Order: sequence, then C-alpha cells, then structure tokens
Amino acid sequence: MPGENLTRDEARQRARLLAVDGYDVALDVRSALDAPPADGVRTFRSTTTIRFRCAEPGAATFVDLVAPEVLSATLNGRPLNPDTDFDGSRLALPGLAAENELTVDARCAYSRTGEGLHHFLDPEDGEAYLYTQYEPADARRVFATFEQPDLKAPFTFTVTAPAHWTVLSNAAQDGAEESLADGAAVWRFRPTQPISTYITAVVAGPYHHVTDHYRRTLPDGGTLEIPLGALCRKGLAKHFDADDVFRITKQGLDFFHDHFDFPYPFGKYDQAFVPEYNLGAMENPGCVTFREEFVFRGKVTEASYEGRANVILHEMAHMWFGDLVTMEWWDDLWLKESFADFMGALSLVESTRFRDGWITFANRRKSWAYRADQLPSTHPVTADIRDLEDAKLNFDGITYAKGASVLKQLVAYVGRDAFLEGARRYFQRHAWGNTRLEDLLSVLAETSGRDMAEWSRAWLQTAGVNALTPEARYGADGRLAELAVVQEAPAEHPVLRPHRIAVGLYRRDGSGALTRYARAETDVRGARTVVPELAGAERPELILLNDEDLTYCKIRLDDGSLATLRAHLGAMTDPLARALCWSALWNLTRDALLPARDFLALVLRFAGDESDVGVLQMLHAWARSALVHYTAPGHREEAGRLLGEGALRLLRAAEPGSGHQLAWARFFAAVADGEEELRLLEGLLAGTERIEGLEVDQELRWALLEPLAAHGRAGAPELAAELDRDDTASGKRHQVRCLAARPSAEVKERAWESVVESDRLSNALVDATLAGFAQPGQRQLTAPFAPRYFEVIEGVWKARSIEIAMSVVRGLFPAFQSDRATLDATDAWLAEHPDAPPALRRLVLEARDDLARALRGQECDARAGSAAGPPAG
Repeated sequence: MPGENLTRDEARQRARLLAVDGYDVALDVRSALDAPPADGVRTFRSTTTIRFRCAEPGAATFVDLVAPEVLSATLNGRPLNPDTDFDGSRLALPGLAAENELTVDARCAYSRTGEGLHHFLDPEDGEAYLYTQYEPADARRVFATFEQPDLKAPFTFTVTAPAHWTVLSNAAQDGAEESLADGAAVWRFRPTQPISTYITAVVAGPYHHVTDHYRRTLPDGGTLEIPLGALCRKGLAKHFDADDVFRITKQGLDFFHDHFDFPYPFGKYDQAFVPEYNLGAMENPGCVTFREEFVFRGKVTEASYEGRANVILHEMAHMWFGDLVTMEWWDDLWLKESFADFMGALSLVESTRFRDGWITFANRRKSWAYRADQLPSTHPVTADIRDLEDAKLNFDGITYAKGASVLKQLVAYVGRDAFLEGARRYFQRHAWGNTRLEDLLSVLAETSGRDMAEWSRAWLQTAGVNALTPEARYGADGRLAELAVVQEAPAEHPVLRPHRIAVGLYRRDGSGALTRYARAETDVRGARTVVPELAGAERPELILLNDEDLTYCKIRLDDGSLATLRAHLGAMTDPLARALCWSALWNLTRDALLPARDFLALVLRFAGDESDVGVLQMLHAWARSALVHYTAPGHREEAGRLLGEGALRLLRAAEPGSGHQLAWARFFAAVADGEEELRLLEGLLAGTERIEGLEVDQELRWALLEPLAAHGRAGAPELAAELDRDDTASGKRHQVRCLAARPSAEVKERAWESVVESDRLSNALVDATLAGFAQPGQRQLTAPFAPRYFEVIEGVWKARSIEIAMSVVRGLFPAFQSDRATLDATDAWLAEHPDAPPALRRLVLEARDDLARALRGQECDARAGSAAGPPAG
C-alpha cells in the first residue's frame, strides 16, 4: 500500500504538529484458537483510544493502521467514515482541536510473516502462540498509532485471551486477570512509562513460564527489586536452561547498574523465546523477545552459549540506549544499535564467564561490518534514512558492528572513564526523550575535553573501511630502522581517518611459539605514520597492526609477515592476535589478493590447532565460502575433495565429546561430497558407523541428512520418517529445507512456486525453502531459474510484506551462477529498472557486488593455478 512507506518529512511534519498524552489499547485474541476462515485471513479485534494535543487547531493529520477493516472511528465524539477516510494503512484525521481523543475499533490480521502480531500453531500439541514484533513500524498492524519513534507516550494494554494462557506486556499486570464465562479471561496491565510505539509488546499463549528475581541495594540505601521471567513454548520446556538465562541476566543487570548510575526503569524483566522469529531478539522494555533457536535442542558448542549471552546483554543495554533515550528518527538508529552492540560485548567480557568475547567480536562481528562497508550500499554510521523502507534495510553490519567497532575506537580515543561518564550524563539529561547525534557528542566533548566534531566527521559521517599496511626498513644490523603505517582508503570513499592502534612485533621463541616481544601504541593520521617507539627493535617475523583490535580497519601484511603466517600461524599463542591474523587472511581472500586455494590450505593446515571454538566455526564458514564463491571453477572439484578429506581427518583427530569435535562434524557434513564421505554420513545416521565421543542427537541428524538429500541419497520417504522421529516445529523446518535440497527439476520448480507464486508458507518455512533450494553443488539444476529471477522480483516486492520480499529477493538471487552472463543480466536489470523501489535496487546491487567480487576471486585463484603449473610427474 502506498501509504505504508512513511517518509521522514511526513514524520517531522506530524511531530511538529502533535504531542501524544497516552494510548489505551484493548486486544481480543480469542479468535487465535478458531479454525482459519475461508479466505485464510485470521483476524482479531483491536480497539485503541489515543489522547493527543495539536499545536495548530484546525489542522489535519493521519493515524497509522494496517488492517483489513475499520469497524468504527470517532474523533472528539465525531464519527469518521472508514469508507472514505481509511485507505488500508492510514486513517485521515481532519479538523483537529487543541486537545483530542481518537477511538478506532478495527479488525486486524494475525501475521504469519513475523511482522505485527504473529500467529504460530504448534504441530506438537495444536496450541496457538502469539507474540508481537514491530521494529521499525509494525505496531500499526496491531493497533492505531502515530508510528514514529519521536511521538512517545504511555501505553495501557488490555488483552482478552483464553484463560489457560500466559499473557505478558511491557508493564506488570494491574491486579489478577478477570475470568469470563466462555473460558477466556481479561488481563489488564499498568500504564508504561513514555515509550515509542515500536517497542510496545504483547506475548500470549500457553507458554512455559519460569520466574526468578533480582535484588540490588541502591546508593541511597533503598532496595531495587526486579521480577524476572523466562518463557518458551511448552514443547521446548525440556530443553530450556532458564537458570543460565537468569544467571546472565543478573550479571548484566549488575554491570549496567555499576556503570550507568541510572536504575533499571521498567519494573519487571521478562524474556520470551518465541517461534518463527525474524530477528535475533528485540528490546521491548520489560518484555524482551528472542528467537527460540536460542533454546538449544541438542548439543552446541560454547560459542553458541556465548552468542546467546551476548544477545541477552545487547538487548539489556537497549533498556537505556534506545528505550529510555530514543533516537528522533531512523537516521540515528546507531544511537541505540551501535551502543547496544558495543556495551553487550563489553558487559559480556567483564561480567560473565565469557572472558574471550572480544575475540568473537574481532572475528565474527567485524567480519559482518567489513563486508557491509565494502558494498555499494555502504553508508555512514549516521545514515540518510528517507523512509521506512530505507530504515528496514539499515539494520545492517554498518549500524551494528561497524558502529560498535567505532565506539571501541572512541573508548581508546577519549578514555573509558570519559566515555562512561558521558553515557551517564546522556541518560540523566534525556531520560524518556528523543535525541540526535549532537546530543551525545556534546556530553562526550564535556567529559573528554576532545573535539568530538572532528572525530564524528571522520568516523560517523563518512563511509568505507581503511586498510593499514606495515612498511618496514631494516638497518645493516638487521634491526628495524623505521616502521611506518601506510593508510589507504577506497576510491569511492577517500577518507583517511585518525586511528588509535597498537602495533605488535612477533617472533618465535625457543619453543617455537610465535609470541609478541615488542609493542607500541600510536595515533595513525594521514597516509603514512612513523612509529618511532619501535625503531631499533630486533627484526620481527610478523608485524601485526591493530594488535588488540582497538580500531576498525582492514589489516594488511607485508611479505615477510605473510610468509610467517603461511608457515607458522598455528604457533601463534595469543588467541586474539591469531583471530586478527585469520581475519586479515580472509580479507585478503575476499579482496582477490590471496588465492582461495591458499586460504583453504591454511585452514586445513592450522584450523585443527585453533583453541577458540568460535573462531574455528568462523573459519569453517569462511572456508566453505572460499570453496563455493572464490575458487576457480576448474579447481573447485579438487578443492572440495581436499576440504572434505581434511575435514574428516580433523574430525577424527578432535577430542572426543568436545565442542571442537561437534564443530568439525557439522563442517564435515556441510562439505562432504565423495562416495566414502557420504557413506559415512549414512552410517552415522543408521548407527552402523561411530566416531568416538560424537553424539548424533536430533539436531545433528538433520545436519547429516541435508547433504544426503542434496546428493539424492535421502528422498521424501526418508525425510518423512525423520519428521516422525522429530514431529516438532523445528523438525518441520528442517524437513522443508531438506526436501527443497533434493536434486530434481520438479523439486526445484515446486520450491520456486511455493515462495514466489504463493503466500501460504510462514516466514520460517519460506526461509527453510530458500535455504534448501540454493545448493552450490546444483548449479546446472538451478541455472534455468536465473532469468526468471529478474522477471519476478518487482512483482514479489509489490505483493509481499517487506520481510518476506527481502528474504525472497536475497535468497533466490542466482549467486551460484557465478559467471559473466549472470553479472551482465544483473546489470541489465539495474539499467532497465532505474525507478524500481530504492530498497529493492539496493538488494540487487548488493548481490551484484558479491557476484563481481566472487568472479575477481576466481580469477585470482585461476592465476595462482596457472602459475603453479602442472603437478610433477
């Protein structure tokens, strides 16, 4: 609908006109248990009363509501006409008074896309589970609202639902629920503090609900008590480790109270793990929602627990950065996401058992940022967000991971104490309000005495990632005569930034370990910076720029350092330094400066010695990407064979029962291709083969089945039998993915039709189908769909919700048809569709850039193969 895409200008005009005093929202969701109607659109009753003021009496505006039907609407006692005043997404409000009361009674639609009020029917027990997800602007799918972050207001929710359900919202209940005669009940919640529409929430259903509490003595001698809750579907209760969730929650609350000097302001703290969730989590105050995959159904590595803890703490940081103080418009989304990403990592390392969290940050989060910052769609951390479609796409690696990396650099620049004192002043001055970039910079300038305008221009208001390369000159005595740091910027974003970095010099000691023997911290400015503190040092075998990962940059290696890593990477004893070296090698591969075959050889030689399982799992992901995208087509089969054989060898060598063994098992399944390897997968499933210590639980069974399905060795009967073993929502997603992975033209056609030509599948099953459809080993089979992709994407964008449309446009792009013809077809579509929606063009441009990068990588790898010549006879 054209009115759904609210623009920044419209939001600013409405904010100048209105001030909102409060919402009363009544939802009746008893219909969640009804059979679906003939048209398939389940609906619920939503009645909203909004009290608001108008600065210009007599003016007109609109309220946002995406609903099948408005039953009635009254403004200041005057009925509005839904037939003429409501267009499906906006209800016109003419002739406003100085003080206004609007009541809208509507039939709203349950969602199956994870947007608005999502309805999930559990195949295990037939029970319905509901939850809301609104960011950036889907509260309007549930109640009438002024859908923009700067029109904050208190919200009072009332929910009518089946009496046996648990119902939660942002605030605590206002007394006990009221029973009704029809087996339903009414839950009334206390008014919230003034919050934005996109962080209001309702969770309702027969959830498994565990409670705890947090207590803290305040500086004034009082006691802060926070009721805690943790929820999941009943079917997951046996897997739910709520104790660990509460442990991390309490450690996080301690950390943020210690450092923010502003008590948690939202009363209770519930955390609900919900099905078919599009995001990792959402920071609804007092009622945080998470994807239920964080309830682990089988054995996972410690990296998975660390990842969950990081997300818990990220969302908790939002209670202050985002919920208490909120950006005015989505331009300053970084004011919440970058800070939550950084503070989540900081609190993880300093308050929980995951003391190596900065390694994960350097290896995983920054990898996401580096990729996003080299796409044609890159943007400054403070972005230019024209409308809601722009906003939706800006929840990306720039806003999250680059922003967090920049804040880590800021802490190195101004000092930790000044940074945290700035945060404290920011909360005190702007509590319950909305802010812009300059509001934060002003307090940081106060606390640090630094010129924040210069820093902001360099780091927040420009795009692109710099590369730092060491330049060493040695004297006759073999010692360092001069060490300089050379800084480069991409031609599209020629900005040289100030970097506070550490430089480490490494060499092997008597035991052969590669260790640091000299270090200097320096400020890099301009194109070339000399590091005088290291002059005269003994000759290093490795020069590591950005040691300790203080800044945000791509690390380059001089020839000597690269040679050292080729021979001795496994001898590097410091895990963070080793992770930084792996990241540097991966960036060289992506930039077509290191052949993919060389990166794969390094993984096979040294990954077996990697002590950090999170780094190991990242290496596995990179290795598979190198094989699939960057290896020369003529070498791909041989490289795949070597990778499969090496993965099996390292799986057998891993410590029995360890997380490393599990990681190697999953990687082996992902790359298995040869007859012997596939027979082993079949044997592990059947129980006729065994690897000591490896427990083949249900989640691992599905991981073993997918490659068998993709190779035509597990068909519909075998997958149906596996679903009988695991007849759950998770099992259904796995089965759908495996079914779509089968090597059959008919299978691919059905998968295509189910996501392109139909909207019957839920968001989770759309994603599962897309994941199964696109198999790197089935390039010939999926080639006919490449031209069809460009024929259908505009229609998909117009017809489907933005969440589903984004999934389909990304998931069906013919990335595995990595040839010049596909690149030309992409360029032709872009040239022929200059007026396509900007968000759609951005997705295609990003996919085009990945494809062009893959072709450059393949050319680099092919040149390396030619230079090597034929194998010796």
